[in-house]
Amino acid sequence: MKPEIFYQKLEEQGFSLSQKQKQQFETYYELLVEWNQKINLTAITDKEEVYLKHFYDSLAPVLLGQINHQDLKLLDIGAGAGFPSLPMKILLPELEVTIIDSLNKRIQFLHLLAENLELEKVHFIHGRAEDFGQDKTYRATFDLVTARAVARLPILVELTVPFLKVGGQVLALKASDAQEEIQEAQTALTSLFTKVIQSHNYQLPNGDPRALTTLEKRKETPNKYPRKAGIPNKRPL
Repeated sequence: MKPEIFYQKLEEQGFSLSQKQKQQFETYYELLVEWNQKINLTAITDKEEVYLKHFYDSLAPVLLGQINHQDLKLLDIGAGAGFPSLPMKILLPELEVTIIDSLNKRIQFLHLLAENLELEKVHFIHGRAEDFGQDKTYRATFDLVTARAVARLPILVELTVPFLKVGGQVLALKASDAQEEIQEAQTALTSLFTKVIQSHNYQLPNGDPRALTTLEKRKETPNKYPRKAGIPNKRPL
């Protein structure tokens, strides 16, 4: 997807990018490729592929109407190079974005990126989601939690839901239909008082399949969740 097509696709869906926003995406791409030579951020470095499979793909929660206003606190877990939250932040500048990632070198990249893109209301935390999910500063404080290709749903529910306010939502971006994972996650969903609102299958403009699954937190999360770091992966609910 050439940048011009990217702009055109967004305009068709009601998002006309300013010159500043276009430059932000361009700078994002340049820094991503530059830093990818130092640390492993992405296997995708071709410009048209980055615009399609990272930038456009990351915007799905906005383009599909799951995020329809900007005054929200969003947490992105395991964002790596900033996907999906930072492309959404460029499109919706008033979003307040926090990213948790376990690799400090990626956090260093994100700090530099935010500085170069002149992003405000962005916060980067080095650590494990399981640890910060028990921290009162972050627990039950977010409107939305996003996760793109982080873990299967039985694990992801435990990593994400404790961060949400009651009524908040998890937006899980997947590369394929999530129905099987939803069935596997029934115990986790019940244990953390969370309901699947919808699971939407769609395609990128090149035909690649994608799925966006939305979960809603219905009650306060029991104090024992999330369990200690590593346990959700080893022993999913």
